Amino acid sequence: MVPAPAAPPRPRLAVTLGDPRGIGPEVVAKALAQPLDAEIQVVGSQEQGARSRLSEAEAGTLSGQAIEEAARLALDGKVDAIVTGPVHKQALHAAGYRYPGVTEFLAHLAGDVPVAMMLVADKLRVVLVTTHLPLRDVASTLTTERIVQAGRITGDALRRWWGVAAPRLAVCALNPHAGEGGLFGDEDDRVLRPAAATLGAAGPLPADTVFVKALRGEFDAVLAPYHDVGMTAVKVAGFGRGVNVTLGLPFIRTAPDHGTAFDIAGMGKADAGSMRAALELAVRLASR
Repeated sequence: MVPAPAAPPRPRLAVTLGDPRGIGPEVVAKALAQPLDAEIQVVGSQEQGARSRLSEAEAGTLSGQAIEEAARLALDGKVDAIVTGPVHKQALHAAGYRYPGVTEFLAHLAGDVPVAMMLVADKLRVVLVTTHLPLRDVASTLTTERIVQAGRITGDALRRWWGVAAPRLAVCALNPHAGEGGLFGDEDDRVLRPAAATLGAAGPLPADTVFVKALRGEFDAVLAPYHDVGMTAVKVAGFGRGVNVTLGLPFIRTAPDHGTAFDIAGMGKADAGSMRAALELAVRLASR
């Protein structure tokens, strides 16, 4: 008899618990209570859950060290993907991890590689061209080169991780009505339109229509010029199911799209839907 082909190996995931004072440990435990076709290694300190005894800097140290360990496991080939629990940026800063967010932290750990932040909610994929900036700084930070770089990272990830042979990208406009021919600002014509042309992407398309088109299946991903326009679209499209994916890393990283929720930590009330979605997406991407 011809032996049956061997089953593919199960994806290996490292899962960090996030800030020990927040809901991370709770949502990880809840999400992992359901069966998952993967080998799971939870990364975190025995101090997780000791909310009242930790200072901000101590909590930041624990969550930062867990991220470093998970990244090491991935870079050493010991896991196929990492899933990170919610952290508190001020605590990380107090502990000496002075990055705008975990996305930038992981980019540094991977060798200062260029990365992009993607938010996924059901059929909608949104990539943030700028992330944690004051709104007043967005227009001066947004450049044609920056949009093109984010688009190329996105296209590469869609091909490698999602198996999309010819990614269809759209660029979301910065100004109302895509600037209305310069009436409401010239950035869309001067900065965004050349980037879209270079990428072969649609746009810039107004924010009030581009995400609807993407949800209808016209685009594989939308490049959003600033944080809140992209995040709002994702939260409305799939609140409680959104996943943060870091594109450009040499390994897969996903995370829930919510924060530490200190106000309900330890009460058993946290919704683990986004963490579960992050785990399931990491398994699907790693399985490719």
